[in-house]
Amino acid sequence: MLNLCSDNEGPIAPKILESIVDANSGFAHSYGEDKLTGQLKEVFSEVFEREVEVFPVVTGTAANALALGHVTPPYGAIYCTGHAHILVDECGAPGFFSGGASMVKVKSSQGKIDGSDFQDLVDNWGAHGDHEPKPCALSITQTTEVGTLYSVEEILKLSELAHQHGMVIHMDGARFANAVASLGCSPADMTWRAGVDVLSFGATKNGALAAEAVVFFKKEHAKEFGRQRMRGGHLLSKMRFVSAQLLAYLEEGLWLKLASHANLAAKWLRDGLVDLRGVKVIYKVEGNAVFACLPERMLKGLLAEGYLFHRWPGEQGLVRFMCSYSLQKKEIDEFVRAARLLA
Repeated sequence: MLNLCSDNEGPIAPKILESIVDANSGFAHSYGEDKLTGQLKEVFSEVFEREVEVFPVVTGTAANALALGHVTPPYGAIYCTGHAHILVDECGAPGFFSGGASMVKVKSSQGKIDGSDFQDLVDNWGAHGDHEPKPCALSITQTTEVGTLYSVEEILKLSELAHQHGMVIHMDGARFANAVASLGCSPADMTWRAGVDVLSFGATKNGALAAEAVVFFKKEHAKEFGRQRMRGGHLLSKMRFVSAQLLAYLEEGLWLKLASHANLAAKWLRDGLVDLRGVKVIYKVEGNAVFACLPERMLKGLLAEGYLFHRWPGEQGLVRFMCSYSLQKKEIDEFVRAARLLA
């Protein structure tokens, strides 16, 4: 039956799987000294239209926590929404790798930082002097945890405000490809040109086996990050197999092709559900996620028929449907027909 639980549960994209097999030939230097890992900087720099520093890791949590832990001191504070993966899904990892940094929740709308609330928080910081943790990082997620998107202009406004207070801008890009494909802008426009300092670049949710990367747009922020990654246990001895995935992912725009299809699948699903009696789509569908409230009878009926999806905390009957690059329209159509019968 159709699995809409998570894009994490989807298969490896065939070309990425082939790249792992191709890398499995003979011997290669270990701990990132291999030829494939050596190609990453040039390839990522070309994608982002400037020289970058790139460090492959295996999980998105590692990318987020190691990056934020590197740019935030123990006495610092990391600002994010209440939905943020770094706040609710990473078991305190950013605080752990920073040595004790605080997490500060900012109000949000449609999953995005409320700029006015963020400005109030940072403008009014400092009344208690050294008693308060220092604002050091603002983390935004693109696409957001509820499937919406920051526009380039929204990112620029937030980054300008954060930089005025000496803060670093981090972007959790677990679904970065979905955002680029949906907005139709360049990766550069959505990151460093809009003020982003460090990016957690995701591939695993979009067809890779286990491949993420921390991308720094300023060398000073990347200084000694290699030691941070080593200390965090993400300097793999056989790094070539991670790097091979990232290279295949970016080659000939594969990453955007996969993401575009996943986004399209979400729109097929939204279009099929939005007019059903009792169904309410509660967030804009701008990436590959659909959040909808369904009648309890429909929920139970779909689950009984073997369809897979996650109930979500919040409103009554709220469900998250997450679309993988591998979904086909006929599968979505069959799911919608089942929901329509239950409606």
